[in-house]
Amino acid sequence: QVQLVESGGGLVQAGGSLRLSCAASGRTFSTYAMGWFRQAPGQEREFVAAIRWSGSITYYTDSVKGRFTISRDNAKNMVYLQMNSLKPGDTAVYYCAAATTNPYSFPRTYYSGSSYGYWGQGTQVTVSS
Repeated sequence: QVQLVESGGGLVQAGGSLRLSCAASGRTFSTYAMGWFRQAPGQEREFVAAIRWSGSITYYTDSVKGRFTISRDNAKNMVYLQMNSLKPGDTAVYYCAAATTNPYSFPRTYYSGSSYGYWGQGTQVTVSS
């Protein structure tokens, strides 16, 4: 069982930066691949970024490549999403999630919400123009 709590959201002007944090409970946190998803009003939830258990492999959706960076600190049970050069289109509720899919299939399924069995409550990010 893993419990996830996001923080760090807020209101920022376009071009600004925010760092989201996700605190995870559970002694086995380091064995989970982790992901960030977001959902804007009236839109479906979409994949943003993911990171393998070791932190050595990361994945990003095209729209955030070069602007967002996902990282993790297994000693602290934390996952982060550094968001730079924010755009109004990044406005959404951001969710942290822990993957429960087969680790061998994760490279093919990291972008799918169905690969993640634990979710946080979300944190709002609003980017003004």
